[in-house]
Amino acid sequence: MTIPTTNGVAAANDRAQAAKQQVSDRFGTRAIHVGSEPSTETAAVIPSISLSTTYAQAGVGNHKGFEYSRSDNPNRSALEAQLASLEGGTYALAFSSGSAATATILNTLQGGGHVLSVNDVYGGTYRYLKRVAEAVAGVRTTFVDLERVFEGMEKLDSYWEKDTKIVWIETPTNPTLRLIDVQAVADTAHARGAVVVVDNTFLSPYYQNPLLLGADIVVHSLSKYINGHSDVIMGAAITNTPALADKLRFLQNAIGAVPSPFDCWLAQRGAKTLHLRAREHGLNALRLARVLSTIGVQRGWVVNVVYPGLSTHPRNALAWTQLSARAREDWPEERIAREGGFAYGGMVSVRVAGGKAEAFLEHLRLFTLAESLGGVESLAELPSKMTHASLSVEDRATLGIGEDLVRLSVGIEDGEDLKRDVLGALEKAFGEGEGK
Repeated sequence: MTIPTTNGVAAANDRAQAAKQQVSDRFGTRAIHVGSEPSTETAAVIPSISLSTTYAQAGVGNHKGFEYSRSDNPNRSALEAQLASLEGGTYALAFSSGSAATATILNTLQGGGHVLSVNDVYGGTYRYLKRVAEAVAGVRTTFVDLERVFEGMEKLDSYWEKDTKIVWIETPTNPTLRLIDVQAVADTAHARGAVVVVDNTFLSPYYQNPLLLGADIVVHSLSKYINGHSDVIMGAAITNTPALADKLRFLQNAIGAVPSPFDCWLAQRGAKTLHLRAREHGLNALRLARVLSTIGVQRGWVVNVVYPGLSTHPRNALAWTQLSARAREDWPEERIAREGGFAYGGMVSVRVAGGKAEAFLEHLRLFTLAESLGGVESLAELPSKMTHASLSVEDRATLGIGEDLVRLSVGIEDGEDLKRDVLGALEKAFGEGEGK
């Protein structure tokens, strides 16, 4: 199928070229300035919110890049330019949710096809692949433990089919934080003509840039770290491939799962502080993981702590390899030795001993019991009964998502307060503290 290049795509190409001119600026500078150039009409420093649904034309087909807000909008355009710059991409597309971005990418598989997906995938992606893409579009999916495959314990060939078109990765995975070697997957997939999609929500563009590791498309739930304030539902897809960008732009307009101008404005504003928030998320998470893996384990409260940035994590070397150059700059060898690892995002998974996971969650004060992640505030949840409850008991057991597994989204509050909150909740859950 030939996808027509619309005026929206041409405008996106122009914006991408303009953003490339600023590539020499560092991450934080680009976060603040790309897409936020002062208005040529009013000289306003901060972009205004453009609520208009339609735009005047000087003549038939003669317009300033905007015709109808479903096709494009100044606020969405500005956000997309910012996102492409932060991910090291050329083209970015914003959607009304991360799930909408996922659905749009999978809609490129016209006439069916086969997808290889990491088995420990976000529940919403699993649901769409199995109950929508398969049932409606005839897209088949095989869920594979890609960590084992690329550790040499299994062979990918046994899962590959003649019409395998997409390999879908999350790294770290949700919620067990397993790591997938993006470059190894990309090398294998590209040799067979498949597209590699990486969901980078858990780390954000600050800590990891999958396009630079060989991925073809990067997906984000912007609701998480990029927006960072738990007040926007939105998703995005970023790519360097013109043909993929054209297909996705066509489908974005045709399907119409686009975000509102106000949400785009909020997400763009949130992303301007991503580099500051990400550092604090990562440092708090590392220090909390270290405390839990020492005091928590010693006291018998915790069975295991999963945080790939810990020096004791079995795949710590891969985490370092896939860490962005800017994030590595913050972690010279002496600091890694002092802290017991390096910052690797704000997510920590903990296996609580003695069937006390729910009791632990009930005693937390600063960590709010809630789904989602990546906001400035700390959140905690029990995946087996919350975010991953839609999986079968058998599937959860295979993935290691038991009722002992707690997922922590570590916020940017004072780190000492967070450590005191978590240790105090564990103490009370095991009947050793006040309020037992």
